[in-house]
Amino acid sequence: MSGARYDEVQMKRALSWAARSAGRVHPNPAVGAVVFRGGRVLGCGRTQPPGGHHAEVQALAQAERRYGARALQGASLAVTLEPCCFQGRTGPCTEAIVRAGLRRVVVGCRDPHSRVSGRGLRALRAAGLEVAEGVLESRCQTHHRGFFSVCRRGRPFVTLKLAATLDGRIATAQGESRWITSPESRSWVHRQRARVDAVMVGSGTALADDPELTARRGGQIIARPVRVLVDSRLRVPPSSRLYAAEFGVLSIVLCRQGAPGRRRLRQADVEVLEIPGRAGQLDLQRGMERLAEVGLTTILVEGGGGLASALLSVDLVDEIHWFLAPKLLGADGVSALGPLQIGRLAEAPQMSWESVRRTGSDLHLVGRLEGRTRGRAGKARRRK
Repeated sequence: MSGARYDEVQMKRALSWAARSAGRVHPNPAVGAVVFRGGRVLGCGRTQPPGGHHAEVQALAQAERRYGARALQGASLAVTLEPCCFQGRTGPCTEAIVRAGLRRVVVGCRDPHSRVSGRGLRALRAAGLEVAEGVLESRCQTHHRGFFSVCRRGRPFVTLKLAATLDGRIATAQGESRWITSPESRSWVHRQRARVDAVMVGSGTALADDPELTARRGGQIIARPVRVLVDSRLRVPPSSRLYAAEFGVLSIVLCRQGAPGRRRLRQADVEVLEIPGRAGQLDLQRGMERLAEVGLTTILVEGGGGLASALLSVDLVDEIHWFLAPKLLGADGVSALGPLQIGRLAEAPQMSWESVRRTGSDLHLVGRLEGRTRGRAGKARRRK
């Protein structure tokens, strides 16, 4: 096997380790790292919650525990994101790599954060290490897309999930919606919840369904993402399960400035973000920027048609997962989308299809939005 092939194999392993930290370490990026010599793996690591070890340090420590410090001399390291090079709550990863005596570092993609942005690679090269960058770069950038979005656009990466009948209905005229899609599609949703920093719904969905927004497998909770509620007038009562401590580590509500009831929610340890707006509508762009400021990098939106349309109207959706069930409800059913105020076809949100596959009895369509670039360059809270 060639050296380049070894690099790709180890980068795939690093990505698999990185995936284990997805949704659990924000605002830091979920990095994976592997220490190896030829085809032999010496140690693996992944980002720990803020204040804990970074992936590179964890991988080096595991390799040393297993084989001793001498085994690190002349070994290689594969890491999904450029190592950090500044002091925070932990020391620079570049210094730990140099001290370990490694010969070579294989990097998936550069870190877009203003405090790194190539400086980590230069520090390694200046110390005499060989650096190979861009190995499985596209896959690494996709994995770190939430962190990239915050650094470059000042907002989280937003995924919209919609589940509808073939004619685009999410409920009957009487409001019945459980269950339109198959058990397999619903299982996908729970797996996705476990991979993101937060799950977002609107007040209509919260009032109708009173969801927990936890990730479950076999009836057991496997992850508790941050729950974000968009409720401009704070209509959802404090008794909602969205605010229940046992279902999540944090609840955040976006509301209009001066909304009645905000003080009561804050006293209940709910993070209330007051967002400016016009004509009763929140400035969702500013809302997303505020969510980035509190450390969120990836958001799964499961809200109803109103929230979905509001986000689409202002180009705040990056990816859509649309589950189509083999059912028909007719024009009197509840539409998956609210009004988009589109007068010309040229104004319609455009998508490029990423994949179309079957999930149980449903079709699972994945599309990337091609909207105008909005937002500002962000100051991600990464890193340490």
